[in-house]
Amino acid sequence: MLSVVFPAGCRICERLLSEANRIPICVDCISSFRPITGTVCDKCGRAVEGAARSDAKTFVCPNCVNDEWGGYAFDRVRSWAIYEGALVRAILLLKFENIDPLGKLVAKWLAEVAAAGGGAFQADVVVPMPLHRQRERERGYDQAALIAKPLAKRLGLPYKSVLLTRIRRRPDTFAEL
Repeated sequence: MLSVVFPAGCRICERLLSEANRIPICVDCISSFRPITGTVCDKCGRAVEGAARSDAKTFVCPNCVNDEWGGYAFDRVRSWAIYEGALVRAILLLKFENIDPLGKLVAKWLAEVAAAGGGAFQADVVVPMPLHRQRERERGYDQAALIAKPLAKRLGLPYKSVLLTRIRRRPDTFAEL
């Protein structure tokens, strides 16, 4: 009700929000997010322009075939959209400002990707990559959980945040990386 009487600005483009919504991003900015379409590498999840799937069961991009990315320690990854423009700002809002409804929206999009992937994304459990304890204390929340909890609910899977832990201390400087 308050947002109708005193409209706020979009947290990305700063235009006044014309609709009452729990997500502080205007419809124009949300509609500018570009979902990944077309042929996607079954290993790294990147869109591969000009490539077409053959009858092969999986498609792997030339970078993954040639191991140009240095190899991955996972079997498959997939994103919902291209990380650019307004989406970058939206992810930063989610990361630093604890906007739970935005996490639920991202979870909805990821659930759509999982559903479209058929059996490729079958899972038994949803486990977020844990934030370092010091960062979680500083922020007061774990942004991965803002997405993982509603994603688990949408997929009908258990959410288990304790299955992964960070065992290495966070480096104090980039020189230590």
